[in-house]
Amino acid sequence: MIRRSNELREERIHELKEGRGTVKIFHILEKDELSGKGRLCAREIIAPGNSVGFHKHEGDFELYYVLEGEGLLNDNGFETTIRKGDVVRTGHGESHSIENVGDKDLELIAIILFE
Repeated sequence: MIRRSNELREERIHELKEGRGTVKIFHILEKDELSGKGRLCAREIIAPGNSVGFHKHEGDFELYYVLEGEGLLNDNGFETTIRKGDVVRTGHGESHSIENVGDKDLELIAIILFE
């Protein structure tokens, strides 16, 4: 299978997980293409000042791989800055949020797989 970049389904979610602003999501694979092993494989773009709100993962885990930009990550109450090339794993029972604190778009790959 080959899916061209212009064929990715784009979704815009306002106040994702009660965050601020709108997050653009480009679905690399659809949920039904993850063979029952996950629910998200996407490129996310978070504009400056926007965020994904603090939320808990139950029965799954999420990976972020930062492509561009700078974000403030809340990892179970511990805040740290993440940048291009950083990888974040939020496991089952753990919580996180991410906010774009830079002056350009924060772009990342987000993958949610079942435990």
